[in-house]
Amino acid sequence: MKQAMSNEDPAGARPASRQREAIDVRYRWELSPIFADWGAWEVGCDALEGQLRDYAALSGTLAQGPQALLRALELADSLGQLAYRVWYYPALMYDQDQRDNAIDARRQRAQWLLARSSEAGAWFNPELLELPRATVDAWLAEHAALQRYRFALHEIYRQQEHVLDQAGEQLLALGTRLANAPDDAYAALTTADLRFPTIRLSSGEDAVVSPGRYRALLAQCRNQADRAAAFHAHYGCYEPQLNTYAALYRGVLERDWFQARARRYPGALEAALHGNAIPPAVVENLIATTRAHVAPLQRYHRLRRATLGLPRYELYDGAVALLADDRVYPYDDAVAQIIASVAPLGSDYSERLRRAFAGRWIDVYENEGKRAGAYSAPVYGVHPYMLLNYNDTLDDVFTLAHEMGHALHTLLAHEHQPFVYASYTIFVAEVASTLNEALLLQHLLRQSSAASERVVLLQRAIDGICGTFYAQVLFADFELQAHRRLERGEALTAEVLSGIYRELLQHYYGDAIDHDPRYALTWARIPHLFRSPFYVYQYATCFASSARILAGLVSATAGAEAGPAATRYLELLQAGGSDHPVRLLQRAGVDLEEASAVEAVPRQLDALIDQLERELQQLQPSGAS
Repeated sequence: MKQAMSNEDPAGARPASRQREAIDVRYRWELSPIFADWGAWEVGCDALEGQLRDYAALSGTLAQGPQALLRALELADSLGQLAYRVWYYPALMYDQDQRDNAIDARRQRAQWLLARSSEAGAWFNPELLELPRATVDAWLAEHAALQRYRFALHEIYRQQEHVLDQAGEQLLALGTRLANAPDDAYAALTTADLRFPTIRLSSGEDAVVSPGRYRALLAQCRNQADRAAAFHAHYGCYEPQLNTYAALYRGVLERDWFQARARRYPGALEAALHGNAIPPAVVENLIATTRAHVAPLQRYHRLRRATLGLPRYELYDGAVALLADDRVYPYDDAVAQIIASVAPLGSDYSERLRRAFAGRWIDVYENEGKRAGAYSAPVYGVHPYMLLNYNDTLDDVFTLAHEMGHALHTLLAHEHQPFVYASYTIFVAEVASTLNEALLLQHLLRQSSAASERVVLLQRAIDGICGTFYAQVLFADFELQAHRRLERGEALTAEVLSGIYRELLQHYYGDAIDHDPRYALTWARIPHLFRSPFYVYQYATCFASSARILAGLVSATAGAEAGPAATRYLELLQAGGSDHPVRLLQRAGVDLEEASAVEAVPRQLDALIDQLERELQQLQPSGAS
């Protein structure tokens, strides 16, 4: 990519000022397609309140026949579409400057309206389930206008077997706040109550080893002693309370097991997967296949150890760059590269991507008061919006490709699906984003003429596989073992949990690393284990799916039509939430119940390491350490 342009360059570089008004309008999103102004938003709020009253008034009418059912479904769609716009207008306005209390007040009003929307529709599912499914199926067969709702209605009936009677549901509802207690306590213990120490680095700088700063230190400190000091100081904060963390995690496991048994599931895994009709074999196959293919992960860390010249190599050495990268990556250059990279997906996809970049859908640069991070917002009836804080780094380039993958997924789903199926599940959400990153990597590697630049690109891609695939499978492996031990009535002390984690580290990393005993405590600082059980595996399944799809894509040139594999992939994006996610992926050529689908990731990793070794050899004899 080109070097940074001057701030005066009309092509647009990162602005010198963080004042929003100083940023060229081309790099600020335009929200008027949602509502023209606050007056129009107020009209939208009033209309939404009216529709909520109308919808609540339909309670008790479904048994009147197919027209009554259709009326309720269509009104739910109408108010749902309006709710998207009513929420996102103040939410996006607020995120561009979170210091604005007046906008925050409007955002809170939108939150209140969304809460009322949930209340207004609470009657629908119980009332529908009072109707025999055969009756509803007959209505579907006789009335064409109801056909679009077939899958949505059948989903409600599919989950009926795990719905309790009114007294049972009320009892479980009363326990909701109690069920949240373990993760609430964990959040308080790890945020409000935990005090992270300050360490002195070899540079003389003092650094607080808070979670965010700790990750940065591991990635940025070239001195191994600094990384070791950060590691021991950070984990030293968790060790004294390890028994408390174990008790809280045991509370999470007991809650999950109670809820699974109450709803007549055989285990917590089945309960967590049932909502999206995901077979437990998907998670079990993911873990078993990954455990059988840890050799590439170990190979990478052996290569890192040798390249960095470290006699002793710990996991805390696994994030530091093999080569320092001081290049800058201007936004406009990044846009051109991303557009070029998606050529294998065909001219139609490429044209939509150009339209997204040119249409002021993206808020590119940071400004005073702007929310940190990046996201894609699915504003139904308008188009997706993207928030970035672009800072001319390589990570920013890949973040842009990642979020644009989400945006194009949303755009295609909204174009091809009615509102009821416009949203897609997390199980498929990261497929589009990670595939865009993989396509960009391939393109940049082809464009690069310098071995040092290719090393930086390859390390980024490999670290992505290690962090998004292998690490997440390891976490999923841990939580599945912990849940099943509890379900068998076995004890789960801090020592037992640390023992499970220690065995996992030994299996996944083998002798490629030196195993500091404190790494066995890592389970205590993984928030997803406490807050979202059986969630992290989806990062890995999405990564495996995108790797399998990438392997099947044929080479294409700009302007070409998509090949068969690309066509199946685009149909996956267009499908939104119109079917169960596993079936959608199967139609795209990915069967996650088969080992071969998961094996695409280790194969991809091995190929990338081959490339990395060749590039590092080109840098000899000076070496890369």
